[in-house]
Amino acid sequence: MGIYTVLMPDVGEGIAEAELSEWSVKVGDKVREDDVLSVVMTDKAAVEVPSSVSGVVTWLGGEVGDTIAIGAPLIKLEVEGEGNDADQFAAPASAEVKPEPAEVEEKAPEAAPVKSPSAAVATSSANRAPAARRHEGEKPLASPAVRKRALDEGVDLRQVSGSGPAGRITHEDLDDFFSRDPIVQGEVKRGQNTGVVEVKVIGMRRKIAEKMALSKSRIPHITIVEEVDVSSLEDLRQKLNEKHGADRSKLTVLPFMMRAIVEAVREQPQINAHYDDEAGVVYQHGGVHIGIAAQTPAGLTVPVTKHAESLNPWQAAAEVARLAEAARSGKASREELSGSTITITSLGPLGALVTTPIINHPEVAIVGINKMSVRPVWDGQQFQPRKMMNISCSFDHRVIDGWDAAVFVQKLKNLLETPAMLFVEA
Repeated sequence: MGIYTVLMPDVGEGIAEAELSEWSVKVGDKVREDDVLSVVMTDKAAVEVPSSVSGVVTWLGGEVGDTIAIGAPLIKLEVEGEGNDADQFAAPASAEVKPEPAEVEEKAPEAAPVKSPSAAVATSSANRAPAARRHEGEKPLASPAVRKRALDEGVDLRQVSGSGPAGRITHEDLDDFFSRDPIVQGEVKRGQNTGVVEVKVIGMRRKIAEKMALSKSRIPHITIVEEVDVSSLEDLRQKLNEKHGADRSKLTVLPFMMRAIVEAVREQPQINAHYDDEAGVVYQHGGVHIGIAAQTPAGLTVPVTKHAESLNPWQAAAEVARLAEAARSGKASREELSGSTITITSLGPLGALVTTPIINHPEVAIVGINKMSVRPVWDGQQFQPRKMMNISCSFDHRVIDGWDAAVFVQKLKNLLETPAMLFVEA
């Protein structure tokens, strides 16, 4: 038998380290060749690390959230035959050293002191296992005797934490509840929740936090909000879906907004750009690579639709759907999650009337789509029900003046309110 050490692989050009975001195995597990050992995170791209051999896990190179250098030991396996670890006969660093049986001193049990009833309650409360947390709305578990006692005392069992199996409430839990807060007869007493849950910021959440902190600390934002009448756009979208829905991707507002952005940046190329603030250079891009912010189980990602200027609405809709599914399933590649030159963000039906989007550094602009609703609009003679939607656009005020930002927003508004112009070549 030998020890085989799996090293942190090279997960991308120019990357010196990666964050350990998930272990797929634990010490003692048997793994086969090509089984996934862990998942590492870098630049919003999750990479699975497979095993190159079959064996039994004997050592893990870190905890979730740790940063490990490329080429450093990641995991050790006990394998048949010779391994590749020169120190295979040394004890793993993480192995727990247990004392020999002779080193354990046997002590005679001491007589338990006599305690008052109140002290006994406090002691039993302190020694019990942490109470199991029930999900919101879940019916509390308790015996008929406990339920009757709670009813007699006017206690709502939903406010009592249970320490029994599956969170079952016991008489000791009621004693603990009474000792913490006296109950007024006939009243339902709502106990105070003083618990604190520690959640380590790792993986995608850490990358998002770093990205947002970078954007807000280095970019002075200016945000413009404009109201858009999308009644004509919605009529056109509905008719196109009815006509081509069977053989083409379903059209949402996004493909039309993408097309409007393409047309608007033709006249203002400085908005489809990256700003290298350290070098003092603005890079204006010819290709319009639109990032679409997408919520996934792992957090917010921004898959990128490359060269949106070359796509018609159905092609754009299909590409957005493909990228969103790849992001949600964790299969989006590094190339599909990078390279955007301008970003669209939308909360869909959950959106508010107004948002203030944060620019995706090093871009200089972001377009936010807000909730669509029917509002009364004055047409000069009377109020008419119209489908209205606000757009919130943020700009890097270091390179985009307020006037240029306003011109861009008005261009988007005019194109969306007259959607036929989206299909007319200049």
